[in-house]
Amino acid sequence: MVSTFSQYLNKTIIYIHYNYTGKTEQRRYEDGIRPDAIAFMLVCLFIVAENAIVLVALWKNKKFHVPMYYLLGNLTLSDLLAGLTYMVNIMTSGRITLKMTPLLYFLREGCVFITLAASVISLLAIAIERHVTMVRMKPYQGDKQGRMLALIAGSWVLSVFLGILPVLGWNCLGRLEQCSTVLPLYAKSYVLFCITVFSAILMAIIVLYVRIFRIVKSNTQRLASVPQRKGFYRKSQKYMALLKTVTIVLGVFIACWLPLFSLFLLDFSCPVKGCTILFKADYFLGIAVFNSLLNPIIYTLTSKDMRKAIIRLLCLPCLLTENGQVRKIGVHFLDCSTTKMDGTSHRLEGLETTVSSGNFTHSAIKPIYPQIGRT
Repeated sequence: MVSTFSQYLNKTIIYIHYNYTGKTEQRRYEDGIRPDAIAFMLVCLFIVAENAIVLVALWKNKKFHVPMYYLLGNLTLSDLLAGLTYMVNIMTSGRITLKMTPLLYFLREGCVFITLAASVISLLAIAIERHVTMVRMKPYQGDKQGRMLALIAGSWVLSVFLGILPVLGWNCLGRLEQCSTVLPLYAKSYVLFCITVFSAILMAIIVLYVRIFRIVKSNTQRLASVPQRKGFYRKSQKYMALLKTVTIVLGVFIACWLPLFSLFLLDFSCPVKGCTILFKADYFLGIAVFNSLLNPIIYTLTSKDMRKAIIRLLCLPCLLTENGQVRKIGVHFLDCSTTKMDGTSHRLEGLETTVSSGNFTHSAIKPIYPQIGRT
């Protein structure tokens, strides 16, 4: 155990592993900041800024202080931290990496891994919550808050557990032939395990949303055949349209993460120095981090309530006159003046039914979903 701890503090180990995999021969380990690193840092700054705006909007608007928005807030927080930790990763890369101890290396890479894993698992938590709500037909049951908090806690516990496995011993220190080329101190078996876990999460998300699609489609078709329930049919159509936004979320997730998954699979199968594309892993990781940039954009574009909240937050001074009245240009975005804003927002239709943010109104569900159990 003492020997293992001394390895974690040995600064020569990283150079040995990086030299074995051939990464020390790359230009990125020369002095100076590369243009692509600057571009990635700018993207990270934008990720942190936009997710911070969403978090502030959720915090300042009382209508979002309900359990169903906890998961969206958790996803936003994990995306913000993913951008922040990846920015720190870039700033401490290059020649700085070769001067690190293995312990600092595991800490740097582990933080990025934990936050990205939390973002992915948060998407699964949202899917689970939507499915439970649809099946139980009780969107506002008493244990909803506890269920939300349990999902959030579970997502972070699983993310941290997966992220700290290398520092707990699942690494390749002293076993160079078992090392990953992308992450020279990480064991190939650990990398394959993580890819398997993330692939299982993706499949679970797809299965859950397919089940929700089938439930809503079945009820839409049944309501269409009942003349006296045409109003409910229109509501069900709205649900179907909003559920289709899930396709966007999953499509973006797959587009951003599939390249990195493929790279790690190649890393597992390629012999050392056998695949030069493995030295370009930064670009593949950057594409995966880009998912944290797109998530808040998707939620903002697909949720009228979120759009209003963010516009109020960013543009309130320019939409109101000095005496607090709404300018004509702001009529489309604000429901009333700032003195009546919160009260009016609570008298609107309610929380907007945006599936991607895990969000259904009780009044709309009540007449539609009692028949789900008979599908």
